[in-house]
Amino acid sequence: MWNDEFSDAQRCALDWLNERQAAFSKDHKTIWDFQEPSWREYRSSRWYVERLRSEGFTVEEGTAGMPTAFRAEWRNGDGPVLAGYAEYDAVPGQSQEAVPYQQPRKGTSRLAAGHTDPHSALGIGALAGFLATKRAMEAHSIPGTLVFFGEPAEKMCGSKPVHAAHGYYDGLDAAISFHPHSFPALTNGCFWETTSAPYWSRIYTFECPNPETWQADISSGEITHIHAIARAPGAIDAVCLMYTNSKMMKESILPHTGSWTINEFIPIAGQATADNFAPGIGQIQYSMRAPSLDMCHSAFEILDRNADSIAAMTHCTVKKEWITKTRPGLPNHVMAETTFANFKRLGAPQWGEDAVRFAQDVHKTLGLPETTEPLLPNMMKLTSPQEAEAAFREQLPPWQKHYAADDYVDYTWHAPTVRLYVARPTLHHPEAPGYRYPAWARHAMAGYTACIDPMWSRASQVITTTLLDLLTKPAVLEAAQAEFRERTGGGVGGSRWIAPLLPKDFRAPVDYHWPEYVETPRGSEWSMGNVRD
Repeated sequence: MWNDEFSDAQRCALDWLNERQAAFSKDHKTIWDFQEPSWREYRSSRWYVERLRSEGFTVEEGTAGMPTAFRAEWRNGDGPVLAGYAEYDAVPGQSQEAVPYQQPRKGTSRLAAGHTDPHSALGIGALAGFLATKRAMEAHSIPGTLVFFGEPAEKMCGSKPVHAAHGYYDGLDAAISFHPHSFPALTNGCFWETTSAPYWSRIYTFECPNPETWQADISSGEITHIHAIARAPGAIDAVCLMYTNSKMMKESILPHTGSWTINEFIPIAGQATADNFAPGIGQIQYSMRAPSLDMCHSAFEILDRNADSIAAMTHCTVKKEWITKTRPGLPNHVMAETTFANFKRLGAPQWGEDAVRFAQDVHKTLGLPETTEPLLPNMMKLTSPQEAEAAFREQLPPWQKHYAADDYVDYTWHAPTVRLYVARPTLHHPEAPGYRYPAWARHAMAGYTACIDPMWSRASQVITTTLLDLLTKPAVLEAAQAEFRERTGGGVGGSRWIAPLLPKDFRAPVDYHWPEYVETPRGSEWSMGNVRD
């Protein structure tokens, strides 16, 4: 059944995965149903911790001060230390059942969270690959150590820069990063030279602690009631001014070259108070993707300056705190070639009749004509790293080597790392080229077994065969590490190495008012509130 080029250990791992396909499919649905957002993935992380312990891993919970993060390790004698990870955060406002029409999950508002990329499948694909590798190492007496991380809040690029700053990636020999495909030009393959860009996020907290000192020298005569004096502008005005002024200045923040974005989120806006009291607190968060660290630094210098000026204007104080700061990705050709070689032996994932019918039903819901080809053809094709690189280079200026963003990049500065992409179920209609599908359609397919299982199961196979190559072929691992040393100017601490951008004692931003589920006398509720249709 398996390609003759696979070793006995690799065949053992692949057979083990085949035998447990249905069980892992149920595991995926479990995580998908938890639908917990960033920094609040309590049930999801607990599930992984209990599962890994049951499989013989030693697990440290709450790593680097993050309650929903973990580090699991299994050792089989002296040998390479190889790492991978699960993500499991969902996204607010994306609740969707696994049905071919728009419908929030049962018992939730449409504002509740849902898996989008989906991280539910990302995590299960990686977990299955590592557990299969463990099985083969035991059966064939292969020495080495497997390290499996739980990485929360990827949608904020949250945990990996924190883990890196706290030293959790020190001592790794290689790492594998898997993600459902994001780019039409790279459905099944690996990054080559162009990799993910830096992502920085900062939160500005405006407070009005002494509203009584606003225009205190202006007399209102003998009437001293609060209605008869000027109210301090307060924190809502500060947030509004920060939003509007920074928005208007966007054109002047950076030159119009390269692909960069700045987006805003308002976690707190005044905390609904009486109209005659100055709103005491407001927050605004800025998140930026940019091709270089210098661009990120320049943009946040301007945002910091804006915040200082606006605080003075509104009679507020301002506190500036980092949510995350990632580094640009560091490529590794040896890791990409090794991983893609296994992908070629396994072949691209394939989708069956049940998945096709589901996609056709979605098209019917959307009013599109019937088609026998409702899925993107590229889903079932491989893309070599070099082909994908050429496609990226066509749309980017020559100087730009980093595009989009993901916090996996922090692994790349501590060990040779591959970025693996496997095709996720994607709709396509031959008679409607360029048609833009609603997000709910994509999310529904991510929860439907026949649509999502081919992706994570193929990922698990690529991951385990690649891990076993790294464990049993010393020349391959040494070549990857030699390339890592060359690119960093000597390895970790080398002349071209970039250290973690957050301080070693960085406190993870878990205490902010992030969206979450809460328990009340009314039962479990989504903290952003429900909307009555």
